[in-house]
Amino acid sequence: MLICDIKLNFNLWKMYNFTRSITFYKPILLNTTTNLNVMMRIQLTLLILSLLLFPTLSHGQFRKYSNEFLNIGAGARGLAMGGAQVASASDATAGYWNPAGLTGVKDHANVGVMHAEYFAGIAKYDYVSAAVPVQNNKRTLGFSLLRFAIDDIPNTLFLVEPDGSINYNNIQTFSSADYALILSFAQNIRETENKSISFGANAKVIYRKVGHFATAWGFGLDAGIQMHGKRWKLGIVARDITTTFNAWSFHFNEKEKEVLYLTKNDIPVKSSEITAPRLVIGGGYNFRLGKSVNLLAEGSFDVTFDGKRNTVLSSNPVSIDPHLGLEATIKDVFFVRGGITNFQQALADGDTLNQKKVWIYQPSIGAGFKIKNVMIDYAYTNLANQSNPLYTHIFSLRLNLVGKKSE
Repeated sequence: MLICDIKLNFNLWKMYNFTRSITFYKPILLNTTTNLNVMMRIQLTLLILSLLLFPTLSHGQFRKYSNEFLNIGAGARGLAMGGAQVASASDATAGYWNPAGLTGVKDHANVGVMHAEYFAGIAKYDYVSAAVPVQNNKRTLGFSLLRFAIDDIPNTLFLVEPDGSINYNNIQTFSSADYALILSFAQNIRETENKSISFGANAKVIYRKVGHFATAWGFGLDAGIQMHGKRWKLGIVARDITTTFNAWSFHFNEKEKEVLYLTKNDIPVKSSEITAPRLVIGGGYNFRLGKSVNLLAEGSFDVTFDGKRNTVLSSNPVSIDPHLGLEATIKDVFFVRGGITNFQQALADGDTLNQKKVWIYQPSIGAGFKIKNVMIDYAYTNLANQSNPLYTHIFSLRLNLVGKKSE
């Protein structure tokens, strides 16, 4: 049987954020004519199954990068501003960034949708949200639904026949998909002419599925506060405040178990992972540049408590990851945005000795256009690579559901 030792070193934009090597033994045959998409899909197969078979064997442990798909971002506006949104988000996307910001939705419902693709279309990210004000704008209810998926992943477990021959007809495909449903509630605590304070909370239901091999259910809570003055904005969010618990169950058939046993892989039955709480603190200021131009400068910091991470300020157990963003508003119709985030150290490209480390980061730019009650947003970003950056286009739509009479 042909067994290849495949060593992966991925930097998946903190989606998994594993700047470490992952080794997985598996029957697989690669040739020099394999195109980029096929190579990446096969590598993703190994990565996903490695994550299932290796790190989740310990029961009930904190996972430093658990549920990382929930930290990608939501909405082209926020992604164009480097994820600096915790203080300013005030539409339906606030259910993701800071539920307290949902009180900015007044008089009529607001909905938003987003679609993005990563790695030449291999990974797809979809997001939809809605917010509805109730009780004379004193409270707001919201929901958000996220899906991050990699489809058509080749399953090469049975590529090699028992006699050692290669049978490409045995390759089947599967999907790995992560879902999250976020139910939100927000309420004004105090509102005056010069100042407003609001509070919000989220209940998150998580479902993760990797082909027929494994499924997981999870549940968690978030809470946030926003404070707005005439020009300044502050926001604080405590994510996974009760910790978020994911319970995994595995479903390998007898033939798959046999292959895993022969290739010296552990065969899990069930396991659990716990996402540690994190604190996001942000602030912004609105500068007036003439009669028709405003400039919002916003920054935020993710504070994690689960050990040393690859971030700007890294210690044990606390690490801090910054987000910086700008938004220029022209006549409340045109919007130009920029941001930077995801600072981390990586091995320098071209360093064959793997000794030189450099700082890399994820820049982003974007724009928006508002037509009455419709907002169209666009973001353009790369995935923090060095010599071969991977660029991504992100589009989103926001809509105020205003009736004809209201218009």
